[in-house]
Amino acid sequence: MANVILQTNIPDTNATHGKVRDIYDLGDKLLFVASDRISAFDRIMKTGIPYKGQVLTQISKFWFELLADVVDNHLITDDVSKYPAPFCDHADQLAGRSMLVKKTKVLPVECVIRCYITGSGWAEYKNDGTVCGIELPADLKQCEKLPELIFTPATKAEIGDHDENVDFKTCVDIIGIEAAEYVRDKSVAVFNKASAHAESKGIILADTKFEWGVTDDGIILIDEVLTPDSSRFWPADKYEAGRDQESYDKQFVRNYLEETEFDKSGDGVDLPDDIVAKTSAKYIEAYEVLTGKKFEV
Repeated sequence: MANVILQTNIPDTNATHGKVRDIYDLGDKLLFVASDRISAFDRIMKTGIPYKGQVLTQISKFWFELLADVVDNHLITDDVSKYPAPFCDHADQLAGRSMLVKKTKVLPVECVIRCYITGSGWAEYKNDGTVCGIELPADLKQCEKLPELIFTPATKAEIGDHDENVDFKTCVDIIGIEAAEYVRDKSVAVFNKASAHAESKGIILADTKFEWGVTDDGIILIDEVLTPDSSRFWPADKYEAGRDQESYDKQFVRNYLEETEFDKSGDGVDLPDDIVAKTSAKYIEAYEVLTGKKFEV
């Protein structure tokens, strides 16, 4: 099994640790490092997934470049040799899985775009006929395509908690009307271009979430973008409304945990080798299908 990095360790530096990323504050910039940690049901597992950090980083880089004509983003470089000391001396930990990015004031909402009715949206729709307060047609099937895209913002939760879906009015109350309209419209524009590209590769982009940050020059796209951790990608040739779909993500991990009656209020657990191998292969497959490139370590 490949070398797995659960946490970076750069001497004489300090990092904050999210579910997946280690983040180093460099003053006016940040260094984002995608570890091989994996979370499910908002719990971080004890076992990492080989190559996951590289895959997430390289997929985000691909999308940042493809979408540059739609919106500005925070990427400065992913060339470790151009990082400031001491980070430039730690390619063994950082190569392929890190990005030097602009520091922004992060808007405290996640911008979710839904094209199909699934996940938490499906759960709400079954009860109320709505998603985030948006009324939808009656009798939609699970995973059915919506008549049009919907923007369903969410408030950002602490690690271990669930993000909370909110309506557009609440989003306006949090970040203001001008910013709310801008990130809504740009999120839709980014989704439309990404969805068209994915479709050309035989993949359905069912939904995704974006994060945005404020700089002196305006609002830009930040964080990871259109990865299997932040999006639902389905193989188009296997799609059928009315059931769960096969997906390019951590579904093997979720299914395993469900089968073993994992305590969703407890700690993460060790994962068996076959689940780890299948999940790693699925992440790599997502990269190769979306980008058209062979994944290289």
